[in-house]
Amino acid sequence: MANRPKRLGLCLLAGFTLAVLLQCKVQSAAAHEIDTRAGSERLISLKREVHKRTADANALVTSEAPIESKPAPQSTRRPGSGSAKGPYYVDFRARTAASWGHAFVWFGKTSEREVEVAGLTPAGDSYGDLDPQYLTASYRVYLNEPDAKRVFAYIKKLQASSPVWNAEISNCTAFIGDIANFMGLKVPSRWQRPEDYVNSLKALNGGRQMVHLSSEQ
Repeated sequence: MANRPKRLGLCLLAGFTLAVLLQCKVQSAAAHEIDTRAGSERLISLKREVHKRTADANALVTSEAPIESKPAPQSTRRPGSGSAKGPYYVDFRARTAASWGHAFVWFGKTSEREVEVAGLTPAGDSYGDLDPQYLTASYRVYLNEPDAKRVFAYIKKLQASSPVWNAEISNCTAFIGDIANFMGLKVPSRWQRPEDYVNSLKALNGGRQMVHLSSEQ
């Protein structure tokens, strides 16, 4: 009989201990379930965010695609039309020389590198007509083909018929002045240094680049 209370106490202690253990296990399981649910919710939220960003990126690419794939506008200009410059030219030029300089012309076709040179020079003074390092002034005027044929023929006629160079009577500025006058350009006084003459010719005509001959020329 003396052991009975002792056994009862042990049973009560064992029951209390079991209850505590069961409660801890239940709380641990509940906490684990909560953590699992939280992790699942975070994963779902992350997936939604990824899908949203992907959709936004696709929408941006789709909205920009027409701009990137838009074909470049094609030119409506017909071949051979609308050019401000003719296919031929006369270039009034000045260069250094042993005395006070020299004036002459280049003439030819714009699509070709070969040029023809015409000028009136003292004997032995034609060394730098093709050398750009001696150039001091230039005024280029463009022509269409019919006008170029007439002007080039006139230049060659002057070359064949011009007298011997003379500083007071028939000099280089007078020679290129005759060509400019034939082309319908305004011509300055020939009594100027070649460089000044070419610059004056350009200024007097307002830097005009295209020339059309009249029917009277």
